[in-house]
Order: sequence, then structure tokens, then C-alpha cells
Amino acid sequence: MTFTLAHLSDAHIGPLPRAPLRELLNKRLTGYINWHRGRGAMHDMDVLALLVADMHAQRPDHIAVTGDLLNIGLGAEFPRARQWLQSLGAADKVSFVPGNHDAYVRASVHHIEDHFAPWCCDDGAHDMGFPYQRRRGDIALIGVSSGVPTAPLLASGALGASQRAALAHRLDEARKQHLCRVVMIHHPPTRGGASFGRGLSDARAFERVIAEHGAELIIHGHNHRPSVTHIEGRDGRVPVVGVPSASAVPGTERHRAGYHLIHIDSASETSSATGWHISISARGLIAGTREIGALGPVVI
Repeated sequence: MTFTLAHLSDAHIGPLPRAPLRELLNKRLTGYINWHRGRGAMHDMDVLALLVADMHAQRPDHIAVTGDLLNIGLGAEFPRARQWLQSLGAADKVSFVPGNHDAYVRASVHHIEDHFAPWCCDDGAHDMGFPYQRRRGDIALIGVSSGVPTAPLLASGALGASQRAALAHRLDEARKQHLCRVVMIHHPPTRGGASFGRGLSDARAFERVIAEHGAELIIHGHNHRPSVTHIEGRDGRVPVVGVPSASAVPGTERHRAGYHLIHIDSASETSSATGWHISISARGLIAGTREIGALGPVVI
């Protein structure tokens, strides 16, 4: 039976709430100014609602959200973001990993656990932890957090040594159980995956984890554009697939709101050399319209 995973990212839910001056006396001030100078116009909540309605109409088995629900990590942004996550589905149907805008400053970090823990934990658990794993049939959905507070003008991410070691263990255990391992992360986890100051600082170390322990698919957001790269894994090349922002409306072909439907065929129904057959179709804003529709296959 085919398992269908919907993947969306970078909703950047707006508009920004009014911010007390005390919350802007840090990196947030630059982000607040940028939002009101034009960044806010790049993300359309009506388009986001249309995209989510279209996604629900496809009846996916599970939904993966790879970060950046927020904009500048204000305390007042978190309840709205939680409400939006709840609108996607129950916590056992939706998995979330935070991005750099969710962990914008140190004061934002505790809000992530307070508001998003049900979507960021192991099956049957209540406390948030990374990496976490959710098993759906023969699929292991493994979420890691690359969202860390950074200095002004930076949007980089990191996993850290302890999270990478735990990820390696999770990958090995899932492989022993013959599961299809899908890793969810916000930042593109390859060297050169993002411009200077915006990438995963320990991307080289992450690549080594995949080289030694393998995975079947890695999905991410952050760049607001679709992309496909690969990491050489222990059992073959691992596709690394980026999805557009779910709310972007600048209008260029590669920077429009979209999401992916990932179709995974179980090992018993495929003759693939890896034991799995994964295909991806893109859906999103149709050029020149405000309609959501099919954008074609994603070649991996």
C-alpha cells in the first residue's frame, strides 16, 4: 500500500502582532523593520489557506511541516502558530521541526516546547525531544531540529554533536527494522545548500552521518524554493528534497507557494534495488492565477 506524506514549510504566519518595545531590543528589531518594509507582502495568508485546503483534499496519510511558522519569534506569534498547526490535523497526524525564525532569539526557544511539543515528540510521548521518531506502518519519520538563535543578519542552523549521534542511532535502529527512513529538517543539510550565513553550520558532519548510517529520503525547507540534491549514503544516493514556502507570492516561477506529496511504496510492492520506491509530485500556485493545482513531478 502506498503511504502519502504531504510536506510543507515556511508558512511565515502573519500579520505580525503588535510588539512591546522590550521584545524588540535585540535581533528582532531588524526583522520587525524588514517585515514592514516588504517581507510581509511576500507571504499571503489567503494563499496559504487555499494551499492547505488543497492539501487536505489530497487526503495524505501524514503531514510534515519543516519549520518557520513564525517570523521574528515574538511571544504573541506562538499561540497563532499553534492554532494553525492544530488546523492541519491532530498531533499524531502532523509532525513539526522548528526553523531559524521559530528560534529567532534565545527568548523564543522555551516557547517552542511550550506550544509545539505535541507535534515534536516520539509516539506515545508528551515531552519534546530531538531527534524524535514516529512510525507509520513501515515508515520511520525522524525529526531533527536545526533551529538555533543566531546573531543579527544571520539565518544559519546547527544540529550539534549530541543530536547527530542520536540521529545516527535512530537511523541504525530503523534500518534494522527494515523501515523507510525519512529525515525532516529545516535547513538544507548539504554543503553549499544555502548562501553564506544561511546554511547548516555542521552540514559536513551531517553528510558523514548519512554516509555511514544511510536514509531513504531527507526533506527540508528554508530556501523557499524547490530543490533536489543528493548525499551518498551507505546503501546508495539519498535524495535531499527542498520545498517552496507554503505562503510565498512574489510571482516568480521558482518562488511561489507550493507543497509536495511524497508517495512511498512498501518494500513488498516494489522491485527497487533499495527496497523502496519513492515518487514526489508538486502542487502549488498556478502561474498567473491564485489557484492551487498540480505542478508536475519532482525528479529525484
